[in-house]
Amino acid sequence: MSNYHFTEEHLMFQESLKAFMKKEVIPNIDIWEEEQRIPTEVWKKMGDLGFLGLGFPEEFGGSDLDFFYDVIFVEEIAKVFSGGFAITQAVVQYMSSPYILKHGSQQLKEKYLPKLISGEAISGIAITEPSAGSDVANIKTTATLEGDHYILNGSKTFITNAVYGDFVICVVKTDVSAGPGGVSLLVVDLDADGIQKTKLKKLGWHASDTAELSFDNVKVPKENLIGQEGQGFYYLMGGLQLERLVGAIMGYAASESALEYTLQYMSERTAFNRPINKFQVLRHRMAQLASEIEACKQFVLHCSRLHNDGKYAVKESSMAKLLATELSDKTMTQCLQSFGGYGYMEEYKIARMFRDSRIGTIGGGTSEIMREIIAKMVIDDVSYEKSTETKNEINTNINLKTDQKMSTQLETLLDVIKAKTAKVDPIGHTLKFDFGEEQLYIDGKGDVNQVSTSNDPAECVIETSFEDFIALTKGELNPMAAVMGGKVKIKGDMSVAMKLQTIFG
Repeated sequence: MSNYHFTEEHLMFQESLKAFMKKEVIPNIDIWEEEQRIPTEVWKKMGDLGFLGLGFPEEFGGSDLDFFYDVIFVEEIAKVFSGGFAITQAVVQYMSSPYILKHGSQQLKEKYLPKLISGEAISGIAITEPSAGSDVANIKTTATLEGDHYILNGSKTFITNAVYGDFVICVVKTDVSAGPGGVSLLVVDLDADGIQKTKLKKLGWHASDTAELSFDNVKVPKENLIGQEGQGFYYLMGGLQLERLVGAIMGYAASESALEYTLQYMSERTAFNRPINKFQVLRHRMAQLASEIEACKQFVLHCSRLHNDGKYAVKESSMAKLLATELSDKTMTQCLQSFGGYGYMEEYKIARMFRDSRIGTIGGGTSEIMREIIAKMVIDDVSYEKSTETKNEINTNINLKTDQKMSTQLETLLDVIKAKTAKVDPIGHTLKFDFGEEQLYIDGKGDVNQVSTSNDPAECVIETSFEDFIALTKGELNPMAAVMGGKVKIKGDMSVAMKLQTIFG
């Protein structure tokens, strides 16, 4: 483990966690896989020892530690030869409870977080539906506010921890006509009347429970709304980066574990009177895998540092998830091959690891979705930024229609542009956007930046299409990339044009 990312305290924590896994978890994995259930006692033991809630505030029972403690936690739970064990707490710690911590009321935090951190409760995240997976904006499950309760109707599928868990963060439509702006998040207790659970049989992850949930007029207290109505889609977009990063850590950690297990087998298995680790074709296969795993690991650790430093690393996290989960599939396939016929037998752990790995390129955003996100960023100059809850932000609350006249669109945007420019220091110059028929003028020579639709002379003129200007304001188009790509032409003082990065960067 690299000392660049990990301190002596990190390594001491790792040794303690390893010892716990070796004593309390690994000897029982085969039983839990067979029973398809993990006893709650093991989570309580982990909570008592301080292994849960590592990055959560102390007021809720957490340890308030940096993210690299979580990296170690995810690595070690991924190395116990059971994806089902690993995913159970990964979903609790990184894919569901953070929405309560970041966006929930104090009441919700106090009610639910301490039990998750102590290991007394298990949570899940309910997004996927029979007809909507990656397309979150088009979910069909509805929540209608009636008095003090939301009435929940619809269904979810492939929901981890939904059979034996205590509650889920449920993604619902509180306004069916508002598209992404109608999505909200609710905390739904799984013992509520009107919930039907159907346990699903899976290819892998046998130790974890996965269910289809059906909601029939389920009453959910309105105080169980996380944050604001209509902001759920944007909360999810912020939270998915952590989910994908955790998936990447699990991917390379499981690959490391499989490689180590295979090398041990190869040193003991003989053919033609010598250990099979002496055969060049197998040696080179393992050397190649070891190199790819190490390279992938170092990139994921880089992404982890970005996350630890508060960076919203959409591109990097998407790349990490894509590379690590695809590599995990490759690793399990090639490692199993090295076992020959024994690799096909359930008594060898590689068979289970082969099955468990397959979900990695599907869950948390498929590899195809990851590639499309990356393609948008590296080919189409799309940039993704943290969404805000401010109602006047362009990218969440103003939907410009293509059949509107440009002047009407400019009028609609003007107040929002004024708000954006007011947040930055005066640019000290005059700057004009020229859309052909219409102009947007920024006078930054006073105490504040003044915005108008004047066509007065300016020190710098930015020629661009109105569509690309909208993309700039939404953060979908990087200013520098727009200039380099010819979508923005600059006339006049180039140094003034550089202020674009300050205003729209």
